[in-house]
Amino acid sequence: MNNKLFHKNFSLLIAGQTSSLFGNCILDFALSMYVLEVTGSATIFASFLALAMLPTILLSPLGGILADRANRRNIMVILDFMAGVIVLLAAVFINSENHLVIIVLTLVIQSILGAFETPTVQACVPQMQTGDNIILGNAVVNQISAVSAFAAPFIGSLLYTAFGLKPVMYAGVICFFITAVFECFIKLDYHPERTTENVLEIVKKDLKDSTKFICKEKTAILKILLLVAVIGFFIQGIALVGLPYMVRTILGLNAKFYGATESMLGLTVILGSVISGLIVSKFKIRKLYLTLFSVGICLLPVGAIFIISTGVYMKYTVLMLSFAIIQIVACVFSIFALSIIQQLTPNNMIGKVMAYTATFSLCAQPLGQIIYGLLFDTFANMVYVILIPTGIILCMIGFKTKDFFAKVEKQLE
Repeated sequence: MNNKLFHKNFSLLIAGQTSSLFGNCILDFALSMYVLEVTGSATIFASFLALAMLPTILLSPLGGILADRANRRNIMVILDFMAGVIVLLAAVFINSENHLVIIVLTLVIQSILGAFETPTVQACVPQMQTGDNIILGNAVVNQISAVSAFAAPFIGSLLYTAFGLKPVMYAGVICFFITAVFECFIKLDYHPERTTENVLEIVKKDLKDSTKFICKEKTAILKILLLVAVIGFFIQGIALVGLPYMVRTILGLNAKFYGATESMLGLTVILGSVISGLIVSKFKIRKLYLTLFSVGICLLPVGAIFIISTGVYMKYTVLMLSFAIIQIVACVFSIFALSIIQQLTPNNMIGKVMAYTATFSLCAQPLGQIIYGLLFDTFANMVYVILIPTGIILCMIGFKTKDFFAKVEKQLE
């Protein structure tokens, strides 16, 4: 194991992830814009996104099993190569008669591949790094993801507007193939486990073992997973649904202000990842409860600003500042929580446990978006009755987890 963060293996992994995530982002953007232009329906668009997310939620546990049973380097190479081939075939055969069918199939297949690749990539980080470098490694991966999500829509919009859908798809193909080439040069230890069991028996055994490990042997992991799900529920509901709704509908501000809000959210995720890397050697796990408490505290002035009589731009300023801090702090919590789970998990189970992490997070996000969407529609004239109670709940969760994180820190010593 190399003590240097950016050794050859990790550098190749990051280079590959940069290319892959960028390709995914510009592809998702172009396909989304195309569907909206062709159908003009937000319902159809939302249905496409929901359908694309479903395979990842359902198949992530199987992806975790594969990550622990097979050569992780080979899994990544094969999956990225397959992603490139699928998008290439879609670009070649798409036409005005089959376009929606081709797009939905492409999104679903990409989601299936992602269900197997995400836990594999997450399992590679603790295999390549040790100690604080695990947190730093996760922070770097998160930064790459955040930068891609921030920059790709802008670049994707330029490419899509100038050249149309197919050239963007071909650009995505190139990104996936470049990723596969980078991953070919990664060298990871792999010791195949000999077994006479068939596939179904292996799946059943691994799911049983991983569930027992999380629920009985390392209950701290289960509690962290539940916290990740709870925070995802609140943050995704408030930030991705409530914030745009408050800016556009309640405050009545135009698209420029909404665009500034979206850009701010993207930048704060990047900043949160950078901060996580900077504080890794000084920040104590026992203090992690403060991040949850801080998120709750930041929601209180947002609720209060809708009670007192102030101007639209003052409300908008408070919204931007509060949510910038919320996103930064939530990002720090997510990176440290993921790193704690990885450190508590043995290498032969890391893929399966990472799959559980993805499943918990993905299930909580759409649920939070739906519930908070209904709440903001119902209490449009009294959004403080949503924001202030949510802030209080998060503060209470923060205080309740103080002793828990102190115990987790001792386990990691």
